[in-house]
Amino acid sequence: MAAVELSREERALYNPAFTAVLCTRAVQGYDKEYAAPCPLQVAVTAAVMALQPSIRAVLPATTGTGLMGWLDENDAVRVAMTRHAASLAAVVRPGLLFALQSHILHWDSEGLTLVPRALTKTIKGDTEQSVAIQKAAVQLGRWLPSTGSFSTVLTLLGVKP
Repeated sequence: MAAVELSREERALYNPAFTAVLCTRAVQGYDKEYAAPCPLQVAVTAAVMALQPSIRAVLPATTGTGLMGWLDENDAVRVAMTRHAASLAAVVRPGLLFALQSHILHWDSEGLTLVPRALTKTIKGDTEQSVAIQKAAVQLGRWLPSTGSFSTVLTLLGVKP
């Protein structure tokens, strides 16, 4: 099997250190909204969605927007998730593992929690794109679970857990 060639930009975005930051940003968003351990699926799904420019471009301005209505208005999100979620999840998982091994995140039976002072809450990045992706991960960590059960969210997005 031939190795897939990635552009310089893709290598930077798919770097486990950066995807670790994305998972952590999603957990920060979840923690801000719910003050509870973040389910693993939320962190991975938020990071996968944040990495997709077509999804970031249509994210709602507030977390008060309903997921079902938003998906009805943005059919391309389901298409993008169906096409790219599995391959991007394979990119995000090593980042999540890196975050756990680097003690940026902690995992127990209740979910993922932030390790205090491991990552600042201020979002910084070398490029506007890396900042936008991190902000999207925070927003998605806050917003995705608002619909109810996360299996319902995944079904609405057209992906399997």
